[in-house]
Amino acid sequence: MIGAIAGDIIGSVYEWNNIKTKQFELFSPDCSFTDDTVLTVALAESILTGADYVSLMKAYYRRYPDAGYGGFFHRWAQADECQPYNSWGNGAAMRISSVGFAFNTLDEVLLRAAEYTAVTHNHTEGIKGAQATAAAIFLARTGSTKADIRQYTTSTFHYDLSRSVDEIRPAYEFNESCQETVPQAIVCFLESTDFEDAIRNATSLGGDSDTLACITGGIAQAHYGVPAPIADRAMSILDKDLRAVTARFMSGYCSSPPPGFSTLPN
Repeated sequence: MIGAIAGDIIGSVYEWNNIKTKQFELFSPDCSFTDDTVLTVALAESILTGADYVSLMKAYYRRYPDAGYGGFFHRWAQADECQPYNSWGNGAAMRISSVGFAFNTLDEVLLRAAEYTAVTHNHTEGIKGAQATAAAIFLARTGSTKADIRQYTTSTFHYDLSRSVDEIRPAYEFNESCQETVPQAIVCFLESTDFEDAIRNATSLGGDSDTLACITGGIAQAHYGVPAPIADRAMSILDKDLRAVTARFMSGYCSSPPPGFSTLPN
């Protein structure tokens, strides 16, 4: 989960100021957490406490109203009713990382990813994007190789993972769909050499860079762990409430953290 948050924070300054290089300051002085982190933490709290996820998302929205939500989510969060809005947006995948860490079988990960996603993103492509992301995290943390993850993602979700990061980058533009975000994020992980390299791959594509890096970061954490300096810096940028839930989730579901994982005290 901290990997997804770190990716969101690192990519945040490049969402509207895209770069097409891996050479950039990892934590810009202007970087901050966005709606990707807010809704990721809301889901983590739901898993930790059993509280209703819809109610938590709306409560977190009220607490962090200016985090950068999409227009459809704004309207949903402000409305009295709670009907999903048939979205295929990449918000489905950006917030789902904790599911890949919290549940103990692939079948349950897929089921829970669909359930948590469909409360807003009930379009088949939205659910597919969330399931593919959560499944990649589960497979990575339970010892599957990158080749295994590639094969499973391709055969199960029919995503095209054949293009390299260098092939994707030149023409890649801002796109908020799962269809044009999740496969690219997975490729950024598959081609990486370590956690930081995965985040640099994702950010360098341009486009919706915070969400790309958030999705990639969750998968990369499951495979590599998160270097302590990156984890600690990301935690320091969160406020105390977000940091407390994140630390509790990591303690509860990563009791034997990947090498290099660290958190700051609450």
